[in-house]
Amino acid sequence: MRIASWNVNSIRPRMEQLTSWLVRARPDVVCLQETKVEDDKFPEAEIGDAGYRAAFFGQRTYNGVAILTRFGLGVDGVKKNLDGDAEDAHRRAIAATIDGVRVVNVYVPNGQELTAPAYQYKLEWMTRLKAELAPYADEPLLVCGDFNVAPEAIDVHNTKKWDKTVLFDDAVRAKLQDLLSLGLVDAFRAKHPEAKEFSWWDYRMGAYKRNWGLRIDLALVTPKLFARVTDVRIDRGPREQDRPSDHTPVIVDID
Repeated sequence: MRIASWNVNSIRPRMEQLTSWLVRARPDVVCLQETKVEDDKFPEAEIGDAGYRAAFFGQRTYNGVAILTRFGLGVDGVKKNLDGDAEDAHRRAIAATIDGVRVVNVYVPNGQELTAPAYQYKLEWMTRLKAELAPYADEPLLVCGDFNVAPEAIDVHNTKKWDKTVLFDDAVRAKLQDLLSLGLVDAFRAKHPEAKEFSWWDYRMGAYKRNWGLRIDLALVTPKLFARVTDVRIDRGPREQDRPSDHTPVIVDID
């Protein structure tokens, strides 16, 4: 099974890119973040024409997540957002069990800046995410998405530039390590311990051409599932197209 994660940064203007990429990459499951569309306007028909069905949870202008699954795959136990979220909470998480693998798709809050209330919300949200994942620690589990945090120095093009920011501050990196303490494995780093590759580049200052990026799109798996992971890679192709998302897909292959 091939599972991919991609922050599309608004699904409707990226539909042609998404559908052409689905044909090329042939994922079985795709976790999308920042769909930025209400549920009644989600492009379900176009996704269906591409051979996928969708579980989605969105809102206008901001946030929004979806899980696309190839027709024929068994999908059960769809859950939207985290335990304790209010009805009007940001739509940042969706989960489903797909052919026996629990897939949790997250769009972790950005945090804005270190002194903002939004940063404390980000830290608290990650604590709640850990509680959500804990019951699956001994099961086949993959949690993926835009984590808005680079785990290590190797995941940042310039640590001096990003130190003391919401994407690389010590506190948020500690929260990510606390999440990993459940026994989760950062699948890309485990497969490629020395690779300095990125999944996000700012639109400004020619960051992509200069490779001034960060690896903030992650796929974390339990040891039971990691034993079945054959490959993990970052697909830079979509970032090289016209008017791309600022993120590019991460792909995990599982036996």
